[in-house]
Amino acid sequence: MSLAWFARRLLLMIYTVVVVSMLVFAITQILPADAAQSLLGENATPEMLAALRAKLGLGDPAWQQYLHWAGRIFSGDFGISMRTSRPVGPDMLTALSRSLLLAVASIVVTLIVAVPLGVIAALRQGRLADTGVSLIAYLGVSLPEFVTATLLALLLADTLHWLPATGYVSPLENFGDGISHLALPVLTISVILIAHVMRMMRSETLDVLRSDYIRAARLKGLPERSVLFRHALRNALLPVVTIIALDVGYLLGGIIVIEEIFAIPGIGRALMVAITARDLPSIQAGALIMAATYAVTNTLADLAYAVLDPRIRYD
Repeated sequence: MSLAWFARRLLLMIYTVVVVSMLVFAITQILPADAAQSLLGENATPEMLAALRAKLGLGDPAWQQYLHWAGRIFSGDFGISMRTSRPVGPDMLTALSRSLLLAVASIVVTLIVAVPLGVIAALRQGRLADTGVSLIAYLGVSLPEFVTATLLALLLADTLHWLPATGYVSPLENFGDGISHLALPVLTISVILIAHVMRMMRSETLDVLRSDYIRAARLKGLPERSVLFRHALRNALLPVVTIIALDVGYLLGGIIVIEEIFAIPGIGRALMVAITARDLPSIQAGALIMAATYAVTNTLADLAYAVLDPRIRYD
């Protein structure tokens, strides 16, 4: 991995965010909502509306409006919400932090559970452990997130009363209460991610264990533990990095459903509220922040891939 490759990846990430910003701006421009009317309300006079449109530059050509908007966005000014009359940036970034906490916790749980189970299934191919892992994986893939969420809430919240069904408490304010409120949504997301990662880990481990360099390592007399952990596992993890990066796209989309079900004020729920209220600055900020998060995550996945596999040469 060279500095030139890193610079190219960084430029590609910036280019992606710029293109997405153009798409977001273009889509919100054709929405049936008048920004001036939304800000001033239904009782505004035509003179007031005309004055505000001139102040906001709504009569300017679209490219000028985009450059003005993009200049503010990339300087950290996301505008004022039409719904709350508050700055959009701080509210959206707070919502993003809650969604990222949910996503990171789910990924950590997924890796802790899925990687060992996938390896065990590969080492016990055709046996009871392999069958059990495969059954769990098929169930996880088959159930939509809203069905999984409903079943877990009925069992763990309504029946057993182990966890709260809805709501959000910041772990920084009350760690125990915050973790208990995160447990159900994290478990719901993890069920689906575990199924994906576990199947991939099993398949890749089997392929690696059948490769020539693993046979050579065994012929050299290396202990099986060394063969597995020093040689096989590291290479089997490479596709898992890719699938985790791709699952971030699922998290950014599917997490909206989870946040709605469990009443978590994350960025997905904030975006849905903004769309319902036709709050254009919030819609633009939410969509752009989610896209930028996905672009950054993919760049980090490329870096992790290069670290795990030194054979990769990007230059």
